[in-house]
Amino acid sequence: MSGRPQELRLLEALLFAAAEPLDAEALARHFDQEADIPGLLNDLAESYSGRGVNLVRLAGGWALRTAPDLAPRLRIERSVPRRLSRAAVETLAVVAYHQPVTRAEIEEIRGVALAKGTIDALMQAGWVRPKGRREAPGRPLLWVTTPGFLVHFGLDSLSELPNLDELRGAGLLDLAPAAAEAEQPGIRHDLSTS
Repeated sequence: MSGRPQELRLLEALLFAAAEPLDAEALARHFDQEADIPGLLNDLAESYSGRGVNLVRLAGGWALRTAPDLAPRLRIERSVPRRLSRAAVETLAVVAYHQPVTRAEIEEIRGVALAKGTIDALMQAGWVRPKGRREAPGRPLLWVTTPGFLVHFGLDSLSELPNLDELRGAGLLDLAPAAAEAEQPGIRHDLSTS
C-alpha cells in the first residue's frame, strides 16, 4: 500500500462495504502492520464531519451512517416498526441494565412471570442472546444484550444507557411504581427508533 491517501481510500471502502460496524482489529487485517488505524479513523471522521454521511462509533466498532440532521428528509419508504409487548420492552430494559441476568432474576425484578415467547421475541430481533450459565442449582442461562442492540439504539457501549435521573427527566420513568400486572399479549409498544 503506497501512502496515507491510499490507506484512507481503503479504510473508506471497507467501512462503506461493511454491513456491521468494524472494530480496529478487523480493519487492521486489511492494512500493513505499521498502519496507524486510530489515526486513519480520526482523519476519515474529520473529513466526513459536516457531510451527509458521518463516520460514527457504534458497538465498539466504526460505521458510516447518515448525518442525524438529515434523517427526517430521508424517510421516503414506509418503515415497518418492530412491535414488542410491554413485557418484552420491560425484559429488554432489565437485561440491558442488569446483565448478565437469569430468567428468574428478570421475573424477580419485573415482579411477574415471564411468558414463554418474550425472550424469543428479543432474540429474534437480535437484541439479546444467552451467554453461559450461572454456577447455581439448575445452571440457568445468563442473558445479555448484543452488538445489534447497541447499533439499533445508536449506542457505542452500555455505559451510554441513560441513568435514572436522565430517564426521570425525560418522563420515561414512572415515579410511583405501578401495581404489578400480568403479561397480556394484547398490550403492545412501539420500539422503533430511526
